[in-house]
Amino acid sequence: MSYRHIDTGAMYRAIAWLAGHDGIDLTDEGLIAALAASAALDVNGTIRVNGHDVTVAIRTPEIDRAAAVVARYPAVRAALVRRQRDYGREGGIVMEGRDIGSVVFPDADVKIYLDASPDERARRRATDEAHAIGRGVAGLQTVADALATRDTLDRTRTVSPLTQAEGAVYIDTTGVPIADVVEQVMGIVAQKRAKGTGQRAEGS
Repeated sequence: MSYRHIDTGAMYRAIAWLAGHDGIDLTDEGLIAALAASAALDVNGTIRVNGHDVTVAIRTPEIDRAAAVVARYPAVRAALVRRQRDYGREGGIVMEGRDIGSVVFPDADVKIYLDASPDERARRRATDEAHAIGRGVAGLQTVADALATRDTLDRTRTVSPLTQAEGAVYIDTTGVPIADVVEQVMGIVAQKRAKGTGQRAEGS
């Protein structure tokens, strides 16, 4: 069975980009929540918002910061969580995000909490071409500081804080090749399916 993949972080990034594009102040939760509820979003592969292809534009340090602000607003999260649940209503979906197993789909058949050491995460981000636009030549410490700031914001927000969901399988990917991580995750999915838990595979 094939699964659709939804990167929910891209949804918050797209709304943050749209707010900037439309000249909306990031401190105006009401207007940004209205955008989150009404914007035409397509996050299945290419990221589009209101017809704009923002696949590359949302992977900048500026959008990193803006998305962290937007994601703290309860009204924005409520609007996007409704959309995320609509995406996953029929199952057959792999959903990536920081509150999927804890808030969006707490009853998901498979919940995975992927982690890595701060140094490993900084190294990956610093060498990730998708996040290189607008960053210039940033040292590992600069990237690490930015990641640490985002983690603190996400862990301390009032609504849907970053946490390991109950029942989620913890996987430390530090120093582990991508192929090995995929194999491990698919092994967990296979075990769950063998036990007859269903066909959905939402994870966080």
